[in-house]
Amino acid sequence: MSDGIDHLAGLLGRAAMDVWGDMPRDIQEALFETAMKGREPEREEFARLLHERHPRTLHPARPG
Repeated sequence: MSDGIDHLAGLLGRAAMDVWGDMPRDIQEALFETAMKGREPEREEFARLLHERHPRTLHPARPG
């Protein structure tokens, strides 16, 4: 059963990456933070991948 869940999660993840640029920023951030929870070493690489695939998702730095 775990293999089936992993397969479906992979499909969902790829679909989310495909429509990433169409998502509102708050949804992008929630998905990204959930995906990266406990995976700090992969954080920058994943962010770079998303920005390369969807350049319009580049957001200015948050104030503060």
